[in-house]
Amino acid sequence: MYAEFDDSLVTGNETIDSQHKELIDKINQLLEACEESSGKVQAIQTLGYLADYTDFHFKEEEALQEEIQYPGIAEHKRQHEDLRRVVSELHEMLEESEGPTDEFVIQVQKNVIDWLYRHIKGFDRSVAEYKNMTLNNERL
Repeated sequence: MYAEFDDSLVTGNETIDSQHKELIDKINQLLEACEESSGKVQAIQTLGYLADYTDFHFKEEEALQEEIQYPGIAEHKRQHEDLRRVVSELHEMLEESEGPTDEFVIQVQKNVIDWLYRHIKGFDRSVAEYKNMTLNNERL
């Protein structure tokens, strides 16, 4: 099952939303590489590209949180570290196998796509709401 960006994932922050769309695109590219049986090397390269983009995105989110003095930043960073760990584990899983397996795809679904959906709908939306609330208070 491929990931899809829909209205339930919109945070209201254009930069973050566009990066989430790009993240979902990278995840889908990884799943396509697995589906096409492109082999171990292609899957590892695609997972590496996803890891790099995820790291870029997390740094952007965390910089925004620091800028607005978001009170939940420590927990948000822990959540980001969890996904970094999962991606590292997926990389190890690929390294140890002949190529992407059905179990690998299941782990991507469970530990990347499902995590991302929960994270965006909870943590990222909370940051966007806090930012909007802060901006609106400054205007009063």
